[in-house]
Amino acid sequence: MDSSLLSSLNRFRASANSFLSQYEPLTLLLAPLLSLLVASILQFFVHVVHDKGLKVTLLGFLMSSVKLVPGVKNYINAEKQKVVDKLQSTGKSKRDGWRVELPKAGLGVEVREIMKDEKKNDVVWRGKCSGTVYIGGSESEGHFSLINEACSMLVRCHIYDWFAHTNPLHLDVFQSVVRFESEVVAMTAALLGSKEKSSGGQICGNMTSGGTESILLAVKSSRDYMKAKKGIKRPEMIIPVSAHSAYDKAAQYFNIKLWRVPVNTEFQADVKAIKRFINKNTILIVGSAPGFPHGIIDPIEELGELASGSGICFHVDLCLGGFVLPFARKLGYPIPPFDFSVEGVTSISVDVHKYGLAPKGTSVVLYRNHDIRKHQFVAVTEWSGGLYVSPTMAGSRPGGLIAGAWAAMMSLGSEGYSENTREIMEVSKRIQKGIKEIPELFIIGRPDMTIVAFGSNDVNIFEVNDIMSSKGWHLNALQRPDSIHICVTLQHVPVVEDFLKDLRDSVQTVKENPGPVSGGLAPIYGAAGKMPDRVMVQDLLLDFMDSSC
Repeated sequence: MDSSLLSSLNRFRASANSFLSQYEPLTLLLAPLLSLLVASILQFFVHVVHDKGLKVTLLGFLMSSVKLVPGVKNYINAEKQKVVDKLQSTGKSKRDGWRVELPKAGLGVEVREIMKDEKKNDVVWRGKCSGTVYIGGSESEGHFSLINEACSMLVRCHIYDWFAHTNPLHLDVFQSVVRFESEVVAMTAALLGSKEKSSGGQICGNMTSGGTESILLAVKSSRDYMKAKKGIKRPEMIIPVSAHSAYDKAAQYFNIKLWRVPVNTEFQADVKAIKRFINKNTILIVGSAPGFPHGIIDPIEELGELASGSGICFHVDLCLGGFVLPFARKLGYPIPPFDFSVEGVTSISVDVHKYGLAPKGTSVVLYRNHDIRKHQFVAVTEWSGGLYVSPTMAGSRPGGLIAGAWAAMMSLGSEGYSENTREIMEVSKRIQKGIKEIPELFIIGRPDMTIVAFGSNDVNIFEVNDIMSSKGWHLNALQRPDSIHICVTLQHVPVVEDFLKDLRDSVQTVKENPGPVSGGLAPIYGAAGKMPDRVMVQDLLLDFMDSSC
């Protein structure tokens, strides 16, 4: 070592020792430890701010501090329990007499009568529920009867007998349902652009238990695909605030940072706003066709161009629109592009159990190519039980439901779906026209399909919803802005005028007698929408769910 450098180091050491000699050894030991602690706290704070934003972080800290005041936490918990009890109504009392263990001796055919009696406790949903039941008529009519036979009736035919115990996990044993699933996926893909040259000719997918699982799988596949392609280890996805809550679930399940971006003035995904959030960790952006809250289609072409240019995945949620929009377009309705014909779309979810009129528990997730879909699968090579591979989140899957979906699609055909689409689109237009004629109400945006959301500047819309509930209607309460919506199905075709009359009467009732309805939920919905501490609202929902199931 150079002598001058060595001399400089010795002088520095002597100077440092001289300076530090004025401090006690314990102080010298604690100082760096304290510095590390402060640095760790700052790092944690920065991480939380990055995840939740500065405003939410500071508000959360403030509310946590307030709860430390003696008596405040107990008061908040007591008030929270009141809200939970209100949400439950008489839920607890309805559970009196519920069985908690197996009967000693089997009940045999008596089970049928018990189940028949229990069915009477269900709400009378025919024509009065938003969405929920998409098939027209009653359980004993037309397509309803066919699906019942295919999936649940054991008396009138043997279709369910044939497939009740089948499971596509066992490819070599139950080749019938393997074929049914393949054909359901292929027929669905054909509706959504698989035959277009622009699709690339590799569209593939699987059946799932519902829209949420389809979305979960699409997000998981996108995450792993982008990790393999770009090496992204801290994945982020960007969605408009109108996107389904299944993406929140996916973000929690798969450890993905979720950015929710405000919509534009037309209540569509704001492409420019989404673009500002894209960074080196972005794996996925999302669009809906249409969105659940307001029935509005996001600008899929613009989002596809953004995704393609950024080299990221783009999922389109067609859970509601998959079996309506293709036929509405052919019928001449002004439907913007929404499927695999749009460059940049990498995956699509579509529910067969909604407007596909299949039994509940059937959905499809589609991918542009096999390279992406492979990341959906899970293969296990080190299990003592042998080699294992599964395509979806479930291992065993009910072949009877797959058979029911196939039966529904084959029985209706393109002509059946086209006629259904014509009916519900026309009903939607009639409902929109009727709402516009009620001066106290306004429609949210410009609905593209069969969901009509509406609010009011003159009356409390949640009180209107409570009055409608008292008349037997089951609509969906929305927030930001406060509104309610009806998702039009074939059940509503014969009751359009009844709905509009009850809506007019409900608005007039609230206008003449404003204030909470006895037993209504308007105060809770209103307060929840305005409550700044969203963690408290989240706790309310968790407590409600915990005591309800």
